[in-house]
Amino acid sequence: MMFRVALCGLLVSTLLTQVSSAVAQDAVPVILAHRGGAYEYEENTMQGFRACYEAGIRGFETDIRMTKDGVLVILHDDDLKRTHNGTGAVEHMTADELKQITTKQGQAFLFLDELLEYFADKPGVMIELEMKTKNHDLYPDSRIDEYCVKLHEAATRLQPAGSKYVFTSFDKRPLKAIRGLDADARTAFIKSAPLTPEFIAEAKELQANHIACRISGTSRDLVEQAHAEGFQVNCWPGRSPQDFYLAIGLGVDVHCTDIPMAIQKVKEGLP
Repeated sequence: MMFRVALCGLLVSTLLTQVSSAVAQDAVPVILAHRGGAYEYEENTMQGFRACYEAGIRGFETDIRMTKDGVLVILHDDDLKRTHNGTGAVEHMTADELKQITTKQGQAFLFLDELLEYFADKPGVMIELEMKTKNHDLYPDSRIDEYCVKLHEAATRLQPAGSKYVFTSFDKRPLKAIRGLDADARTAFIKSAPLTPEFIAEAKELQANHIACRISGTSRDLVEQAHAEGFQVNCWPGRSPQDFYLAIGLGVDVHCTDIPMAIQKVKEGLP
């Protein structure tokens, strides 16, 4: 019995050492600050993005929408009311109107160019630009091309050498449009579901480079299958250190987390 306990202890110790080594070497996964750290700062604000960058985090995720007058802005929801002192869809408002809107804590509404300009002199950063076009009432087919052309132009114009910007979406329409604009663009297909063979097949049909899947229910075997097909895999959501360790165990490339500062401390504290 004592031998079994000792053996189990040795195996656990070996596993933890291997995990610690992988994390310490910054091998995988990349920490991606979801909405700039949505559980640690007001989401999608310069405060969050700046604080995460200054803490050493080099991966970020954000959400892109387009105003009535064709200006690209940062907002997750279809309506302002949850996160801002305002109501309604930004798609029904002008850029000048949004300049008068603040977050619940009084921060300025964030425009895409402001975010990209902040990172323009900061190489070595990964940014996932989620194209929030799934609502067909707000984004009929007739708006997709204009949206994608403007987003692609802004991202490529301000992307520094050595950084990786990825165009992501649940909506297949902008992924196809971006691929049509730029054969070399990096794209990611997102689903609110674990990784499956069917999910991989859909991403392959879209000629995506990345797959973003739910961490719960995703298996290591399917992550390895996706890797064999040439994809990088991003698992989300991440809301605890346990989710981070699971991401390591699954062998994913990117861990998209709402608590990037806390996860960064976990990484820094490991030998």
